[in-house]
Amino acid sequence: MDLSSFIIPLLLSFISLWALREKINVYDALADGAAEGLRVLLRIFPHLLVLLTAVSMFRASGALDELTRWLRPALEWLGIPPETAPLVLLRPFSGSGGLAIGSDLIATYGPDSTIGRTAAVMLGCTETTFYTIAVYFGAAGIRKLRHTLAAALMADIAGFLAAAWCVKWLF
Repeated sequence: MDLSSFIIPLLLSFISLWALREKINVYDALADGAAEGLRVLLRIFPHLLVLLTAVSMFRASGALDELTRWLRPALEWLGIPPETAPLVLLRPFSGSGGLAIGSDLIATYGPDSTIGRTAAVMLGCTETTFYTIAVYFGAAGIRKLRHTLAAALMADIAGFLAAAWCVKWLF
């Protein structure tokens, strides 16, 4: 057996011994943490439900396909493979939707293709912006986004461009 097989048991043993030394009731602490987690879930659930419903409706309506068709010339001009347009459009809204589209692109074009590599790098260097904002701002009770959304979307755009350009230059 290697060291990695012992990491989790060692970590749990260390935490248990530390809690025992500090006279912390681990069971009560875990129960309190679970209760707080449920309270957070109840606060953010409506935000998540609305966001996931909107993303599903967007895909099912055909609007994603139409928007992809319109964006094709701009993406070609920017050096982003147009086939990745659905990923570029959906990734800021849905991680699972973005992952599904990325997996589809990799399965269709191959993992060693420019499109497959670009999709993989895009998935790794961008964020599910709207989902993240909905979860964290909803949990914290923040209603005004101020500059958060604009800054996060600019970071996503930079990530998409950097992914396409780096794959083009490195491969």
